[in-house]
Amino acid sequence: MKNDRRHFLFAATALLAGAMLPAHAVAQLELQQPGALRVAVYANFAPYSARGKGIDIALGQALAQRLGLRAEFVEFTADENMSDDLRNMVWRGHYLGTRPADVMMHVPVDAHFAAENDKVEIFAPYHLETMAVARDPARVPRIAGSAANAFEVFTREKIGAEVDTHASDYLLQVLNGRLRDNVVHFPNVTDAVAALSRKEVAAVMSTRAQLEAALKDVPGYEIDSVTLPEMRVTGWPLGMAVKAEHHELAAALSGALAELQRSGDLVRIFSAHGVTHRTP
Repeated sequence: MKNDRRHFLFAATALLAGAMLPAHAVAQLELQQPGALRVAVYANFAPYSARGKGIDIALGQALAQRLGLRAEFVEFTADENMSDDLRNMVWRGHYLGTRPADVMMHVPVDAHFAAENDKVEIFAPYHLETMAVARDPARVPRIAGSAANAFEVFTREKIGAEVDTHASDYLLQVLNGRLRDNVVHFPNVTDAVAALSRKEVAAVMSTRAQLEAALKDVPGYEIDSVTLPEMRVTGWPLGMAVKAEHHELAAALSGALAELQRSGDLVRIFSAHGVTHRTP
């Protein structure tokens, strides 16, 4: 596996080297520091970004290489809401002194949300995220679509969820709160999936990417995508954000992402982390 990963990285680097922006175009980009792309990613958020590894880290590196830049990452802890994160990491900087990044990853591409955050430009969707349930098929039948009654089984079986997430909120509210006694909370999805593998819970609810990555080396479980109409959560595209006036940088990053999509490198980045890429 390690040799395969090294081969992929070598091949990707060779492809990227042939597609860099010319020097005069790079010089026009609105960057914090010449020659470097400062990328903001969420901390402790596997499989996207955790301790210098993950999908958003690999994608940020690939985008920087496409632009002929060095990637520099700042991993930050989420604030009260994403608008706060955009303020802290994109257009103003954190009150503790962290300077803003050139681009922030993992931003939902949504017209209403964008209108509420007019100091940034949100663009370039690179993945469609969905909610899902990973389940032990011997204990839990397939959960179909958005039917709340499909969760009736969890009045009898326990289901895990990361604390303070959409999944947790939904499970505590659905079916008039009848699942509450069987919802088991964990600090993260990795711990929840570990409990699933120990048969302590019959299922885990989270985003599909997190479940796929956590279960990539754990056979015997099935994952069903679900929608949460009661919470207005179905699928949401993930994209990037830069300062509203940084039009050249947004255009360059959009172009670099398009090249990664055409070359198949974007799919390979997701696959390397055990996640199925879904086009927004």
